[in-house]
Order: sequence, then structure tokens, then C-alpha cells
Amino acid sequence: MTSVTVRVPAKVNLQLSVGPPRDDGYHDLVNVFHAVSLFDEVTASDDLAARPGDAPAVVSGGCSVTVAVEGESADQVPLDGGNLAVRAALALAARAGRPPGVRLLIRKTIPVAGGMAGGSADAAAALVACDALWGLGLAREDLMDIAADLGSDVPFALLGCTAVGTGRGERLVPVEVTGRFHWVFALAEGGLSTAKVYSECDRMREANGEQVGWSQAGETLMAALAAGDAEALGGALVNDLQPAALMLCRPLARTLEAGREQGALGALVSGSGPTCAFLAGSADQAAALAMALEVAGVCRSVVTAYGPVPGAAIIPARP
Repeated sequence: MTSVTVRVPAKVNLQLSVGPPRDDGYHDLVNVFHAVSLFDEVTASDDLAARPGDAPAVVSGGCSVTVAVEGESADQVPLDGGNLAVRAALALAARAGRPPGVRLLIRKTIPVAGGMAGGSADAAAALVACDALWGLGLAREDLMDIAADLGSDVPFALLGCTAVGTGRGERLVPVEVTGRFHWVFALAEGGLSTAKVYSECDRMREANGEQVGWSQAGETLMAALAAGDAEALGGALVNDLQPAALMLCRPLARTLEAGREQGALGALVSGSGPTCAFLAGSADQAAALAMALEVAGVCRSVVTAYGPVPGAAIIPARP
């Protein structure tokens, strides 16, 4: 049996500015992605033997993909063609002349439907793992093209670190960052549908007669990243989807307020939510903030992380 394991990070959106709906149903975005040290792992294997309890394989064009999931909210991850990692493997197989198949084992740490691009991360990891397993040796640019067809956040999961995404978020320009930033993530009960959050954002804007424009926080945010200035970065965090996420999940407002009360330098809903992200001034301050949030009981659980970190990468086989 041959297998390849890839580790891939979660992301937090430092700025998410959302334009009006386009004719294709998407929105133009200005999206500052930041990869953080909260990882999923995806193992691609050529061992296709059925196991007890396996979901049926997804077959397309002669390629068979079987997926299993362990870890954080594993029971909430689809095991069929709705799984983005499965779609990634099939898309790569089509490009590669359709190898016979692959088994994917996803080990989850990134929250499911939590606004941290866990599904997109798994798709990116599947691309890298299957490319190596099948000996394709595709250029990273080719993988990025496939990733962009799969979803707006998938290319960034390949790239990692920090980058500005435009278009749907798939056109990326890396950003230079000085030092390390320390984060606390408050995980909520359940998840939020990205599509529903965008729809609610559009509804609220229409109801309020809001004129859609781009945030002016970008220059301050970029300067803070370049200088490694956590306090300035905390004041520049922006998420246009946050009002919609708060409308759909009212308890998040209390979570954000609790983090601010406990000294977070910045607080916002991550992406489409419902995970709340808090910026701290140091690793020690992040640990203290995480403990305070746990004591306050305003979320399901709390994790700490730092960023930026690299994107999807192969890790050595376990002994």
C-alpha cells in the first residue's frame, strides 16, 4: 500500500469586503486571507479494499473515490459527492487520465461549517496528496487552476501564509508579514451555511438601502501586517458578512463582546461564521483570553493558534 499525507491550515479573514451580487450569483470580494496553525490532515491511499461501515465509493469516469472522516465534528462531513475533497480528487483524476481510484482519510481539527474554510482546506490537501500519490508532478499553477474551479477559498489553502484575494477570492497576491500574530478562536454550536449568510447580507443591504462600497481599512491593515503591529491590526479587522452572521446566529454578539471585555485587541466573526476570532498581543495573552472565554461559557470550545503558516504540504509518513 502507498499513501501520502498532507497537512493543511485553516484561515481567518482579516478583511472581507463584499461587493453586490454578480450576474453569476457570486460576489466580487476584497479578501485578506491569513493562514493559522489549526490543521486538518488528508491521507490519500491506493488501498481501495472496502472496510466495515464504509460509505459507497463515488465513481466518475472510471475513477473511484472513497472517503472516511475522523475528529472534530466528523459526523457532519458528507461522505459522498458533496465532499469537496472527493470532488478535488475526481477533478485531478480527470486531468491525469483517470487513475483507478483513491481512498481519502480526513482527520478534522478545523471546525466544520465554521467560517475557517475547512472543506476548502481538505480539497486543497486532496489535490496535493493525490498529485503525489499518482506521481503526476503537476506544477503548482496547474493545481491552483483546478482549485479555483472547486471553490473560492481552495486556492488560498494551497498557498497559505497571508494573501489578498480578489474576484471571488481566487485571484491571490501574497502579502509580506513581519513576525507572528496570536489568535483565539471561539467555536460555536452548529454551523452556518455560507450561501445563507451571503443571502442574508444581500437582504439586509437591500432592506437598509445600503450603498455597497469597499472598506477603507485596507491600507491600515496592510501597514499593520508589514510592521508586525498586533494592536493596529486588531483595530483594522473588517468583515462585511458579520452583521448577517449575527442576524442568523444571535449568540455570537455576546461571544464577541466577551472577548473584547477580556482584552482582545480585535474581534470579528471569521468568514461566514459562526467561529469568532480574537487577536491577542502574545501567546501568553492568547492563553489567558482563551481561559476567560471558557469560564464565561459563551461558546462550545476555544482553541489558540498563530499565523501566518504555509499552505498545504506533504508531511512524513507516520512510523
